[in-house]
Amino acid sequence: MGTNLVKFGRDTARDVKQVARGWRWGRRPQVPRSAEPYVIPQESSVFPTRWARTPAAIAVREVLQKGALNSVLRFEVNPQVSGLDSLLKVDGPALIVANHSSHLDTPLLLCTLPDGMRRKTAVAAAADYFFDTWWRATASAIVFNTFPIERRGGKLSATPGDLLADGWNVVVFPEGTRSPDGWMERFRMGAAYLAVEHGVPVIPVGIKGSFAAMPRGRGWPVPGRPTVAVRYGDPLWPAEGQSARDFAPRIAAAVSALLDEESTTWYEARRRVAAGASPSQSGPDAARWRRVWESTAPVVPAESRRRAWK
Repeated sequence: MGTNLVKFGRDTARDVKQVARGWRWGRRPQVPRSAEPYVIPQESSVFPTRWARTPAAIAVREVLQKGALNSVLRFEVNPQVSGLDSLLKVDGPALIVANHSSHLDTPLLLCTLPDGMRRKTAVAAAADYFFDTWWRATASAIVFNTFPIERRGGKLSATPGDLLADGWNVVVFPEGTRSPDGWMERFRMGAAYLAVEHGVPVIPVGIKGSFAAMPRGRGWPVPGRPTVAVRYGDPLWPAEGQSARDFAPRIAAAVSALLDEESTTWYEARRRVAAGASPSQSGPDAARWRRVWESTAPVVPAESRRRAWK
């Protein structure tokens, strides 16, 4: 009798695990898209986020960001912030543009911006990831003030241009998605187009160490409170008559220079910028394990680098 009960319990546990692995927890497909029969796509409704910028939602978000989010972030990682004086050169809405390799990047930006600027900052988020289920969409909108953008083109619930016109700062990750190995991917022209079209400055930001702290595939930062560097740069304005195609490389170069500065010193990085010899931040031409290994090197605090340079 006892043996049969034990066997029944094991069989039940195995069946529950098998069902859990195949259960559709969200609306994401569980089979490769190429294996699904073709169906004419229906026009889906866009999750509204205007409510997340009402006074009541702003008050709730202030408590969540200054309390829970900031406390958890600083308990799990050690943010090293520099260049905040560059933000004083901006008067009005701006695009905040950073490299993107981790889900930590958005909390790092929101928790290191000055309070007045943070309260008026919205974040562009992928509609097919953060807005695929109502609970994820609601949570991201209230905590991070996100709004959906279609990475493959399509209708938006609130365009970045509308927000800029209303006086909001907008965080944009021009790579479109998180880097798979921690190195900077090609920048798309969306941020440059918005800056040229609406006449707003771009604040470049270099984030180093977030991939090592919470790489793609992890749902929580690694143990040990790793150091993550967030470096803000001087704002960039598009020159009169400059096209988005010409302005986009300037944005990518500014972010690359900030990452180079974070790895060395301000003086060395500036000399390389002046000589047009800033190193590429796209990583070595090597196997993926080597690229991941190099991008997960610990971040050395700026003070330690200055002492070593002297």
